[in-house]
Amino acid sequence: MRAEIVSMTADRLDEEAIARAGEILKQGGLVAFPTETVYGLGGNALDPEASKKIYAAKGRPSDNPLIVHIADMESLERLVTEVPEKARILAEKFWPGPLTMIFPKTEVVPFETTGGLDSVAVRFPSDSIAQAMIRAAGGYVAAPSANTSGRPSPTTAQHVEEDLGDAIDMIIDGGPVGIGLESTIVDFTEDVPVVLRPGYISLEMLKETLGEVRMDKGLISPDSSIRPKAPGMKYRHYAPKADLAIVEGETDAVVEAVNGFAAAADERGEQVGIIAAEETVSRYPKGIVKCIGSREEEETIAHNLYEVLREFDQCQVSEIYSEAFYTPKMGQAIMNRLLKAAGHKIISVQEEKEKC
Repeated sequence: MRAEIVSMTADRLDEEAIARAGEILKQGGLVAFPTETVYGLGGNALDPEASKKIYAAKGRPSDNPLIVHIADMESLERLVTEVPEKARILAEKFWPGPLTMIFPKTEVVPFETTGGLDSVAVRFPSDSIAQAMIRAAGGYVAAPSANTSGRPSPTTAQHVEEDLGDAIDMIIDGGPVGIGLESTIVDFTEDVPVVLRPGYISLEMLKETLGEVRMDKGLISPDSSIRPKAPGMKYRHYAPKADLAIVEGETDAVVEAVNGFAAAADERGEQVGIIAAEETVSRYPKGIVKCIGSREEEETIAHNLYEVLREFDQCQVSEIYSEAFYTPKMGQAIMNRLLKAAGHKIISVQEEKEKC
């Protein structure tokens, strides 16, 4: 059965539809809904069968933890055994907002929700539609991104419908999301807070607030056999259908290299896809070129990333080449997602020149 789609805006909630969504979730069903980051696929976080349904609908590995979404700080106490003082400081500054924190879990949280771990990831979203739905559902909604596992995350309800329209009960269409990248994840189960997934809230912002914070080493290296403590750490994610490679180096050299790949493909009768910034997009005469946003306004790159990756699935391209985006504030988050989408395939123009 096709999912029911209901539309509303943050300032004009459809209370009847929200109540219906809450009832679906209480009964063990699945509802996709907007947040300020990406669309989430919600199920009752305290119902192990609902969590199993989420994994099945997405085709998601069952050891990949789900994030529990709450709509008030009081709900946190039921989920976790302790909240360190530094976590309370972060919550006061960034909740509600695009921040997920990991704590030791209580017995009320089933292992089906945590991927078998003794810890639970918790987020308090700022989106008013999400908050209303969470409250209507009883206060605890497990929600990974509402896409088929491995695909680019959804930033519109249309993306959700494309991937999961036949697998879930309802889609709440709240329009395009604001940020476009998943929340920052910080692990508080160790002595020093550890960033397991970068996002809009950067490492620098966390350090300014807390002092010592470190980045997990697994974010830099390719996927390992280590059991993931947070979504997206172990498996390839966000991938378009065509193979993607990131080309990094000095700007002129990157443009020259990508144009070389495009010209070679053209001689073979093929087309490549090219992901470029607004500042360089006009410098690529061949291939299907998509502008992802401006380096001067890096939030536009984050906002458009998944949309651009999905658009290439509608194009006949043999492969996709993307410029690297090591921008000051969101570069860690943008590159984390691009690296996942590319399976960590990076072409360094400097290294290629040294080989010649």
